[in-house]
Amino acid sequence: MSEEGRAAGGDGPFVGLDDIGWASLSHAYGSAADVPGLIRALYRPEDAVEAADTLFVNVHHQGGCVESAAPAVLPFLVRAAVDPAVEAAARIDLIDLVACVAAEGNRVEPPLVAHGWAEAWDLAVPDLLPLLHDPEPKTRAAVAGALGEARERADDVLAALWARHARETAPEVLRALVDAVGDLAGHAGREREATLARLHALTTPDASPGERLRAVAALRTAAPGTGDASHARVVGEVLEGGDLGGYRVAQAVRLLGGALAERAGHLVRLLGHPAASTRHEALEAVAGELSRRRSAVPPLLPAVAERLDDPEPDNRLFAARVLGMCGTAALPWADRLAALTDDAGEPHPPARDHALWALARTGDPRCAAPLARRLAGERLGFGYFSVHSMGWWTHELSLSETLGPLAAHAEALLPPLRARLRDVRSVDEARALCQSLTEWGPAAAPAVPELCALLETDAAVWAAEALAAIGPAAAAVVDRDRLRALVGAPPEGQPFAARALALAYGRITGDREPALALYLPRLGEPYGNDNPAIPLGELGPAGAPYADRLRGLLATDTTGWLPLRVGEALWRITGRAEEVVPALVAAIEPYTGGGVTRAVPETVRLLGEIGPAAAPAVPVLRAFLEADERPVEHGNWRSVPEDDALCTAVLTALTSISGGTGPVG
Repeated sequence: MSEEGRAAGGDGPFVGLDDIGWASLSHAYGSAADVPGLIRALYRPEDAVEAADTLFVNVHHQGGCVESAAPAVLPFLVRAAVDPAVEAAARIDLIDLVACVAAEGNRVEPPLVAHGWAEAWDLAVPDLLPLLHDPEPKTRAAVAGALGEARERADDVLAALWARHARETAPEVLRALVDAVGDLAGHAGREREATLARLHALTTPDASPGERLRAVAALRTAAPGTGDASHARVVGEVLEGGDLGGYRVAQAVRLLGGALAERAGHLVRLLGHPAASTRHEALEAVAGELSRRRSAVPPLLPAVAERLDDPEPDNRLFAARVLGMCGTAALPWADRLAALTDDAGEPHPPARDHALWALARTGDPRCAAPLARRLAGERLGFGYFSVHSMGWWTHELSLSETLGPLAAHAEALLPPLRARLRDVRSVDEARALCQSLTEWGPAAAPAVPELCALLETDAAVWAAEALAAIGPAAAAVVDRDRLRALVGAPPEGQPFAARALALAYGRITGDREPALALYLPRLGEPYGNDNPAIPLGELGPAGAPYADRLRGLLATDTTGWLPLRVGEALWRITGRAEEVVPALVAAIEPYTGGGVTRAVPETVRLLGEIGPAAAPAVPVLRAFLEADERPVEHGNWRSVPEDDALCTAVLTALTSISGGTGPVG
């Protein structure tokens, strides 16, 4: 039937569509006036998938709230989802959209949920139930996920889910059904006990490994804190068997809960599993444990090191990366890593790259010669960008992050690095090399001629920052007029360049006026108001006229960069630690339990620089060291390095506060 014919019917899919004031409603991209056209496009086969995708992006976007258009559009999404005439791929996208918005409605604070959403969702649930019997397994699985968010109708939906479960044969649908049951069971009334009993029945050895694990996951969601010992026993039995029924190792290990020792024992065994894919998943699970707990390193890292001899190249790569992530804790395996840094020891180039990076992370001096050869050769093996991502992606490693900590090896690394600077092929390459030299500071002084030459290129910003970090050796020879001219006419397409160049110019020449002219108008603005404090602090006592404005800012934000930047500036201007230390301590104390941001270790370093007058910070600093759970974000390659950097900063600060006699207790 044509779109027009369907619309003409009294029960057509567009009934009521034009009665809604869509322009007065909003979605993630502003006015919802485009929604009627997108709804109509769902019924045109050639446009359906694109329209569903656009609706998903507009109505849900990245979540965080339920927009005002969502309650109005929901009935039309459900009509299209249950209509067999709509393209199957589009129908599944629509169900996923409904599920995502419903999940946000359950998750976010009430003020972020549009008025009328709860009522609209409650009315939509019965219309979705028939899709549990759709001929397409993917549709049945998708709708089970959506129905798992129907908390207000938990009893009715649970009954329908179990009825479908009794007849279902498709593994993907069975998994989705059990997951949805777990999401709803905690919100049930009359169906709660029967649901828990059915889930317990699925944990017995009669069920498949995947069913047993999903049932445990559902029980943990439905009744957290109950049956932990029996749940762990079930998970342990499945892990011992080695067949996880489609479950990933990390997911299964998380279900164990309880003591690290038990999880570690299972993981060590799985690292030796006959299947390369299982060993890889075990490596990922180990990385997750290491990213979370400091105490995971002794029982797990030796087993990871054994995987450096894994027959699968990607597993050797991953093992090297885990060792590198753990830094100096991997020193016992430095000999093995050093042997893998050439093609004779490791034939797989990416694995070789990771072994060299790991060797550098341990601090072993044998990293310098192969890195120098890389800098001088055609195949660098390291990227010009730093990647920040969650999960365990084995993307290319960052050149600047690899070279940056290696100032002690500047003598070996500078000749090829300088040659590379002279023949630099892109702005990205120049930036990465300059950032490395910035971290080296005065040790990079031999590269001043090459850096000065880069002031004539689009890489001028990073060259200037490196020259400023080098200090007097650069200041004695740099063309100050050229640098000053750059502040007024920075490279095109770099909106940050003028301010960065002005800061570098001030550090090299002592003339802070260009930086103050650019930064001071922003002092006190809602965003970026921490940055103007940087040049003010660099004025030292000469910044006294700005002290009162800084004092006013110090109380406006209690965490993040602002108290650090403003507190540092005030201290450098006035020398009065007593007025800034309380604010600095208050800024880091909330993070002793987790969620450490980049501003926290910088604040710790400042407290160390303040010295004995920062004694009120000692209890908070000790709390960072005494935790077993790393207070940084878990689940990515930066977790351990960031925690190590925090601990190093804390130990240094405690030693400084004690007057140099060692960390204070």
